Amino acid sequence: MKLNLTRPLVFFDLETTGLDIAKDRIIQLSYIKVFPDGHESRGNYLINPGCPIPPVVVELTKITNEMVKDQPTFAQLRSIIQEVFTGCDIAGYNSNHFDVPLLAEEFVRAGVQFDFSQCRLIDVQNIYHKNERRNLAAAYKFYCGREMDEDFQAHRADQDTEATYRVLMGQLDKYAPENEPDPTRQLKNDVASLAEFSRMNNNIDFAGRIAWKEEQGANGETIRTEVFTFGKYKGLSVRDVLLRDPGYYSWILGGDFTQNTKLVLKQLWLKYAKR
Repeated sequence: MKLNLTRPLVFFDLETTGLDIAKDRIIQLSYIKVFPDGHESRGNYLINPGCPIPPVVVELTKITNEMVKDQPTFAQLRSIIQEVFTGCDIAGYNSNHFDVPLLAEEFVRAGVQFDFSQCRLIDVQNIYHKNERRNLAAAYKFYCGREMDEDFQAHRADQDTEATYRVLMGQLDKYAPENEPDPTRQLKNDVASLAEFSRMNNNIDFAGRIAWKEEQGANGETIRTEVFTFGKYKGLSVRDVLLRDPGYYSWILGGDFTQNTKLVLKQLWLKYAKR
């Protein structure tokens, strides 16, 4: 099945020094960029993280400190990576939870202003978990009919990216309306529908510190309000908190929060508190 695209869709995967979105760094970035006419371009970069790769990560990925010591840093690759993703929608496996937020952090550190809100985000894992609830290897076997380790080396970004691409194609076949009688499980072959189907939460920032709260208005309309999801103001309107306790804004900006969370909060500060 050919993807029905209105603009390029970038499948990507990261290998990193760890799982802390705010602190860890990218050591490998791989992508497959699929264009509306069906042609593809691929890229695979080893990246010097500027810090030692922990032994457990070396064991898992087989990417060593020696392999990355002469490679460019993310900052040195920022223009190339920015060009790859600009004007595109984005797909990955567990990407909404991890890869996209960590990429956003690296962009901020490198001084790149990249607006991810202009990208439709397809998380293949979320589609899979909603319908089958397994991991990438099981997804590959389920949708592609083969064991993943027969075709790929696990825990390498270029290998996992290729597998993720094939899994989405298998999902589109399996859950096409003509093959799936349950309308709640059907997938439409367009990026907007896939992004909406794979969305799992109402987060505004990638770390989930600020989220949309939806309520029904007096006339039956849906009212969406930005709220904090943590701390002493959990569940309260960001607008009300910023107006009542501007010191909370300063505390978050100076605290151990992700750069993306701080950026979102700055945008809300300009929207509400600076009026």
